[in-house]
Amino acid sequence: MALFVGTSGWQYDDWRGRLYPKEVPRRIWLEEYARRFATVENNNAFYRLPPPETFADWRSRVPDDFVMAVKASRYLTHIKRLHDPQEPVQRLCTATSGLGPRLGPILLQLPPTLRAGAELLDACLACFPAGTRVAVEPRHESWWTPEIRDVLTRHGAALCWADRQARPVTPLWRTADWGYLRFHAGLAQPFPRYGRQCLTHWLGRLTEAWPDDYDDVYVYFNNDLGGAAVLDATAFATLAAGSGHTVSRTPVTTLARHP
Repeated sequence: MALFVGTSGWQYDDWRGRLYPKEVPRRIWLEEYARRFATVENNNAFYRLPPPETFADWRSRVPDDFVMAVKASRYLTHIKRLHDPQEPVQRLCTATSGLGPRLGPILLQLPPTLRAGAELLDACLACFPAGTRVAVEPRHESWWTPEIRDVLTRHGAALCWADRQARPVTPLWRTADWGYLRFHAGLAQPFPRYGRQCLTHWLGRLTEAWPDDYDDVYVYFNNDLGGAAVLDATAFATLAAGSGHTVSRTPVTTLARHP
């Protein structure tokens, strides 16, 4: 199992003095982030999908080993609610093509009010070009059915595993030969940190589901408040490396003691 470990986003003001030196201007925070991490989940695209030129600019500012996952535009997931997906998916793929080989998975985070629709999901996933890695994060319990699992498996799309308050909020289905995990908020102090025991349990779950050396698993920490995501991503990567896993670049030293 090869682990790509990073954070959900990189432009947080309260990371100044924690991840980013105070004298480093905001305009080069991506370069500073990419010196320390080798992957990020770009959630800016969810609120407003940038043009291909912006993605190409991001590509030019990161090293060759960098991978950028992209959270799909809310136009597709929250406004269209997966209906008539061909044009929104095409627009999304055209924009993200600016990343070239730096493009990682596309994340479809569904609204918590969107109930399961196997046909909707099937039609949406069919619009993505072959070879595109798509992770799907449903947030309504009606999605946890064998029919939905079959749709994801048939398309090679990963069910996005998710944690909130140190427990899984999704079934731990393996629906693809690669995986995707998001950490939203832990129970350790200070909030919203994750404790070592919780992170160790999650590493065990991933190892059991993806035991092979060639499987890629993307892990992103969305608990950005106060730099918690940076600290927890670093701690998780350290645990994984200590267990013999191949792990992407993370900061060499932690910024604070882990709880």
